[in-house]
Amino acid sequence: MPLIALTGGIASGKSTIAARLAEHGATIIDADGIVREVQQPGSPVLEAIAASFGAEVIAADGTLDRAALGTRVFGDDEALQRLNAIVHPAVRVESQRRFDAALAADPSAVVVYDVPLLVEARVDDPWDLIVVADAPAEVRIQRMVELRGMSEDDARRRIGAQVPDDVRRAIADVVIDTSGSVQHTIEQVDALWRSLSVTA
Repeated sequence: MPLIALTGGIASGKSTIAARLAEHGATIIDADGIVREVQQPGSPVLEAIAASFGAEVIAADGTLDRAALGTRVFGDDEALQRLNAIVHPAVRVESQRRFDAALAADPSAVVVYDVPLLVEARVDDPWDLIVVADAPAEVRIQRMVELRGMSEDDARRRIGAQVPDDVRRAIADVVIDTSGSVQHTIEQVDALWRSLSVTA
């Protein structure tokens, strides 16, 4: 079972790559989805977040107020480290459970872990392949403004808060250039899938 980490900065086209790999038959495990799951009301993770950051990060319906928490940790390295120390271990346990379940269901499965914070949290895990979605910052800023309705300043701040692109490229086994058309991205994903079939 090849275990592939798929990462990339915000608006880098990671979702397009994941969707195409899923069409080819890969099992996609979404790190962001796991984060949301382990932070459900009543979870030990949410209780720890509330204890560490205060009741104001919990919404009236008992769910995590992501915007309030984001405001607390954005630009505050110490606060972000505290948050990561709460969330990352739980995500690691749940993601491993899903990797194991995928392998049990199909020993020849190609499992893709869609993980934005690979460099920050999981780069030393035993991946068979690290795939990086890559597009210049200006292209990604344009996407965030046009497709997500962000202001240009907000988009620049979001990119600036993430690890630099060259750090991601440095850990990549495969870089998929997503700066062109969607079709160009898909062609590169198809080539990657063919190479996996050859080496499987």
